[in-house]
Amino acid sequence: MNKVKTTNDLELKDRLVAVNRVTKVTKGGRTFSFSAIVVVGNEDGIVGWGLGKASEVTAAIAKGTEAAKKNLIKVPLLNGTIPHEQFAKFGGAQVFIKPASHGTGVKAGGAMRAVLESVGITDVLAKSKGSSNPHNLVKATIVALGELRDAYTVSQNRGVSIDKVFNG
Repeated sequence: MNKVKTTNDLELKDRLVAVNRVTKVTKGGRTFSFSAIVVVGNEDGIVGWGLGKASEVTAAIAKGTEAAKKNLIKVPLLNGTIPHEQFAKFGGAQVFIKPASHGTGVKAGGAMRAVLESVGITDVLAKSKGSSNPHNLVKATIVALGELRDAYTVSQNRGVSIDKVFNG
């Protein structure tokens, strides 16, 4: 995964994926707290996720946003889509993302859609298998995006020309 070092010069937009109310039963009654999973991205190849927990929803979202800014990765984009197909798992969630032609749009559901749109992908086909838990779906999608490589990176790693990568 390509970790991003600095966040100072980035214009990051945050998206709330899910808010969960957690109840703790004590001798004095019930105590409610909230956990929020947030995705941030600059819609140009950089994305991150964070989990915030607090006794108020707004505080949980703010904490999640701060955590997401510390956890950014760089994703290779190719004309608004991804360079190749990718499958990834995290916990019980399994995701499959596939490049799509221009004009297709983001064919993904819920938590995956928030991550893919935050990266800046405009055309992609995505399928979620297994668990639909938003926490694991976001993490599996980030893992899949982190494993993507473009042709230029592959040619540099192998020490060959880009033509040889395509024509094999």
